Amino acid sequence: MFIDTHTHLHFEEYDQDREEVIQRAVDSNVKRMISLGTDYFSSVQTVEISRKHEPVFAAAGIHPSEAHLAKKEDYQRIKTLVKRESKIVAVGEIGLDFYWDSSNAKQQYSTFRKMIDLAMEVDLPVVIHNRSAHREMEWFFQENKIFELQGVMHCFSGDIEDARFYLDMGLHISYTGNITYQDFRKLHVVKFIPLDRILLETDSPYMTPAPYRKKRNEPAYVPYIAEKLAGLHRKPVNEIARITTDNAKRLFGL
Repeated sequence: MFIDTHTHLHFEEYDQDREEVIQRAVDSNVKRMISLGTDYFSSVQTVEISRKHEPVFAAAGIHPSEAHLAKKEDYQRIKTLVKRESKIVAVGEIGLDFYWDSSNAKQQYSTFRKMIDLAMEVDLPVVIHNRSAHREMEWFFQENKIFELQGVMHCFSGDIEDARFYLDMGLHISYTGNITYQDFRKLHVVKFIPLDRILLETDSPYMTPAPYRKKRNEPAYVPYIAEKLAGLHRKPVNEIARITTDNAKRLFGL
């Protein structure tokens, strides 16, 4: 059994065949999926999908790229949603992203803090997005005296020192189909992560693993990521499936 800890099933890329996508995942032994919102509206969409489909769970949050668009009332709405919906298992996708534009940094930091405060209040893990912001994020945690946090650094892009920083905080690390690419240059970091702290994810519809690269990604492709991880650690795929599934169950209460 596999768990896809990060997908976006509400995206329009799935509007024509969402039911089939979920069924293909189940048929591929991906028995649980966590679909994440990126703002209030998409968080509601994600919850609605999770209600209709038993294998799907939800996360609600405001993505850093949406932070400057969030309205004041959106924070309270997400808080109400998280407290009300039993299928919400995390606060996310939240974090920092300075890859395209850092002009909205103030809004990103403020929103990130509010989302972390919410997660701590309701005792849920966080799902953290970090793109081109490792130094800034580490500074943010230190400045805000956040030394322990339950959650996961999703689609991890950092080096070993970054990984050690987040692991010391208690966070998990997850990787997507990008570790199957020939041009991926951080397999040594992937191998550094202890197996009891690693999770599998697709980040679908993005980051499609090598056999289907440049095509739409979907949760059914999780086993390809597990196969790569199994090869790095010289372990059977079914053992990687068991370990990562146990990790996800513990973290998200699945």
